[in-house]
Amino acid sequence: MTPTLWQVEFHAHTRASSDGWMTPEGLVQRACRVGLDRVFVTDHNTLEGARAACARAPQVALMGLELRTTEGELLAYFVREPVPPGLPPMEALERLRAQGAFVALPHPLDPWRGRWRRETLERLAPLVDAIEVFNARTHSRRAQESARELARRYDKLSLVGSDAHLPWELGRCRVLLPPFDDAASLREALREARFVIRESPKWVHLGTRWATWMHRLGLW
Repeated sequence: MTPTLWQVEFHAHTRASSDGWMTPEGLVQRACRVGLDRVFVTDHNTLEGARAACARAPQVALMGLELRTTEGELLAYFVREPVPPGLPPMEALERLRAQGAFVALPHPLDPWRGRWRRETLERLAPLVDAIEVFNARTHSRRAQESARELARRYDKLSLVGSDAHLPWELGRCRVLLPPFDDAASLREALREARFVIRESPKWVHLGTRWATWMHRLGLW
């Protein structure tokens, strides 16, 4: 009998992010429409959207966070409590670890969004659980290849993510893996993961800018 595999989105944003389009309800509806079994809601620096989505559809939405540090960002899954943005990377990692979160490096070598000093990245890579080796919004082949090499060099689990800010992006990159229910079982499940990846067109960044202005004008 073929084992059950979930289709999971590991990187998605709601309007709780200052550049997101989707309401928590809209994200859950879209996830179901595109055939996702689970979606980690990973808003920038807040758990507000994830909590709302999980309350709406706990069978689909999962708690996540994309946290800005003084350099780059960290992705965290199964987060229980907020962590303030703008902390030094090691302190941010320690605070996430203290609550049992699964921690990953998103788009670590993206020339536009990485912002990591190389020495910091080399210190962090051995300590995280996984590295995002393909991000649908990273349009540099060299950056994607470098992320894969970083994961290989430190023998880290790999992730892919759509980094969805617009509804159309959700599920473009998905991970097929056995069911899991916490950070420990996620680590085990990812050892058997298969990836479906599609790069998003560059114009999605215009959509993000438009969403940012909608937020600033108080229209969302």
